[in-house]
Amino acid sequence: MMLPTASLSSFLKTLVNPWYQALQNPAEAQNQAFSELIRHYRKTEFGMQHSIDKVYSIADFQLSLPKINYNTLQPYLQRTKEGNYRAILSEPPICWIMTRGSTGASKILPATKTHLEQIFSCGARALVNYVLKKDDFTLLTGKILNLNFPSAVTKMKIGEKIVTYGYSSGTYAKLNPMLSKVSLLPRQEEVDALGPGIAREDWKRRFNLVYQKSLHQNVIAAMGVTPVILSFAKHVTKKHRKKPKDLWQFKALFCTSVRKIQFKYAPQLRHFYGEVPIIEMYTATEGVYGQQLDNLPYISPNYDKYLFEVETGKGVRMLHELKRGEWGRLIISSCLFPRYEIGDIIEAMGKNYFRIIGRTTTLNILEHRLYRLLYGWLL
Repeated sequence: MMLPTASLSSFLKTLVNPWYQALQNPAEAQNQAFSELIRHYRKTEFGMQHSIDKVYSIADFQLSLPKINYNTLQPYLQRTKEGNYRAILSEPPICWIMTRGSTGASKILPATKTHLEQIFSCGARALVNYVLKKDDFTLLTGKILNLNFPSAVTKMKIGEKIVTYGYSSGTYAKLNPMLSKVSLLPRQEEVDALGPGIAREDWKRRFNLVYQKSLHQNVIAAMGVTPVILSFAKHVTKKHRKKPKDLWQFKALFCTSVRKIQFKYAPQLRHFYGEVPIIEMYTATEGVYGQQLDNLPYISPNYDKYLFEVETGKGVRMLHELKRGEWGRLIISSCLFPRYEIGDIIEAMGKNYFRIIGRTTTLNILEHRLYRLLYGWLL
């Protein structure tokens, strides 16, 4: 049963108010997030190896702990798989998840209770923020197309147990109490039953399932990896001679996982889904780092949950300290890992709005430098 509007509105505000407040005072929010993160790191062997007990400020933190990436994490993750989770984590993993491997081999990572809670709470902010800004609670009563990857793909040995794991998007969808039982069509268990493959024919079978389960339902949104949302629309249009906008009345699309969502993908998405808002979310297997705040085509960080640093040409700076037009390589500390190089380049657009330029590759860096050379005067 839907809560009365006043009660529902009050509840929803508890999900987004910490984000709003952090954007008003990011320096204070980052210090508070840092204090909470240090509590996690002091329980780990990695933290103790780097004298984390003597770290009391963000400046100390940056001096004491090295930047890390997935490759340098491998020895610690291996010990975690062998049963010693405190090698790098402050609490035992609830499950294991894998990335899509869109820029290389898939990464396999642990997910703890705190991490999952943050995924669900921060992941809800884009939807809740949109509902509150529009004052339209009907978005919470409809169905959302489930275009996620399978959550059951393969198995591995963890300690003395054999565990099944799969892609993070499907795993998060399956475990998310806000979506799994009420909103998603089809259920993630039905998606998983089609098998673990992600080749073209596998996606055709998944898209057919989504179409069949959703055809006569009140579908009002899609949420997930942007190219998959677009591919589903093309599949439906080619096979059934009708675009998604002809079958359902979409209110918004919540899009993740690639760069240039607003400039490259949005026009194509609106062609198939109608003139609906395209809400950008900055997510990764390792966290939900930010989401679109308003009509501006940028993301605003979740300063209250993660610690954000940026390696610029002038050294490492806090993300919120960047001036408009400044950019660099993003370093994120979370309840999982400290000072983790996520592999993305980010640019400040002013007033805590940011643009994800793309992965940290030579081509992307050269492309961005050329862009700034030609159009930097517009900033």
